[in-house]
Amino acid sequence: MVWTVWAVTAVWAIGSVLWVELVRDLYHALAHLWEPLYRLHGWHHRVFKKDLTPFNEQIYREAQWYNDLPESGVMLLGLTLFSLSARAIDPTAATWGCGLGLVYTLIYVFGAVVRGLGFPWAHDLTDLTHLPGPFEAPPSRWLVNRTYHWRHHFDNQDAYFCGVLSFLDRWLGTALSLKNKTVAVTGASGTLGRALIEQLHRSGAKVIALTSSDREFVVMIDGEPLDLRTEVWTIGEEAKLTSLLEKVDILVINHGVNVHADRSIAAIEQSYNVNAFSGLRLMETFLQTVRTNRDIARKEVWVNTSEAEVLPAFSPLYELSKRALGDFVTLRRLDAPCVIRKLILGPFKSDLNPVGVMSADRVARRIVRLAKSDARNIIVTIDPLTFVLHPLKEIAVSLYFRWFSKPSTRTLPFVEPEAIDASTLTASDSANSAQTSTKS
Repeated sequence: MVWTVWAVTAVWAIGSVLWVELVRDLYHALAHLWEPLYRLHGWHHRVFKKDLTPFNEQIYREAQWYNDLPESGVMLLGLTLFSLSARAIDPTAATWGCGLGLVYTLIYVFGAVVRGLGFPWAHDLTDLTHLPGPFEAPPSRWLVNRTYHWRHHFDNQDAYFCGVLSFLDRWLGTALSLKNKTVAVTGASGTLGRALIEQLHRSGAKVIALTSSDREFVVMIDGEPLDLRTEVWTIGEEAKLTSLLEKVDILVINHGVNVHADRSIAAIEQSYNVNAFSGLRLMETFLQTVRTNRDIARKEVWVNTSEAEVLPAFSPLYELSKRALGDFVTLRRLDAPCVIRKLILGPFKSDLNPVGVMSADRVARRIVRLAKSDARNIIVTIDPLTFVLHPLKEIAVSLYFRWFSKPSTRTLPFVEPEAIDASTLTASDSANSAQTSTKS
């Protein structure tokens, strides 16, 4: 009985904290939509330079009175309404449980007051998401860190609204903004490549098409051809793209090849070189360009590893090479200086796979929508097993790599294996060339 009371009290306590965070984030989002509120909130956006140092002490202090204190007051009001409702349901447990929410909210009230009064220790102790200095990690997924919040100030003020927990941004699709970002897509002439380019463009991105094919292709937007910058590159010469990738915010590694039933040595070399090693080299070339706080906050890699990571594609070399790429990505994530997302896709209909059961356009829309919700493993498939098997595989492999390998102290360029002559190989520009089989 005692344990039951404590458990119920804990539920109310956690609920009260989550509620005040939701109230704060909703208030923040509303302040960017409603002009009267933005007149107060706008002070917050006048405070910081891009290195998160305040322009001056006076404007920093004024922002506390005009934005931070009213915001914490709204949190307090929201908690009051929550407490009254909770006490009507469970007077005893709710009273004690909501006490935690009160303490939590009063910490923010206290922080706003001492910052507004100009105490020299207040900024470093109570304003953790606005501390200057090098970013220590990419934008976090569940808890808002400095890197995540920096994007609200200097990437897109109409996104990244959350203050501590990122749930509202994930629900609203504002956990990643693609507006005005430069996105390069490999495998651009393939069915999925063209569909991704369209969806990225519709989301406000500036897209660069990367293709290893010499055939011309057109991406249509609302019946009109898109004016698209296209760059031709060659498998094995990924380093030549360095100057281009310096200016790219998001790299989508989306090319691949499927040799089907061929199991010759040449087929093995081609499958691994195109599907695994080329993707790894391209990813490493891009990661070498991540140097500044801005790069850490804005740059990302999306890698199409396919459903073949965990399920058969009825094309053994495609499976083996894609699984190798998936494991490379899992390993590299442990030390990566920016966000790396996986695209785990089931079979979609394309020129190479007329029997695919999913539409490439719908797959592309789903990929972009999940990315905006900050999904790090983007699963789009009709097979429910993938939603179970891939997370388990990802956790197990990641822990194995973390326990039995050492952290990388510096990034080394990936060297082409001497046994493979990349100049003799050709790659299909289809994002999932293995869509000619029943699984991708």
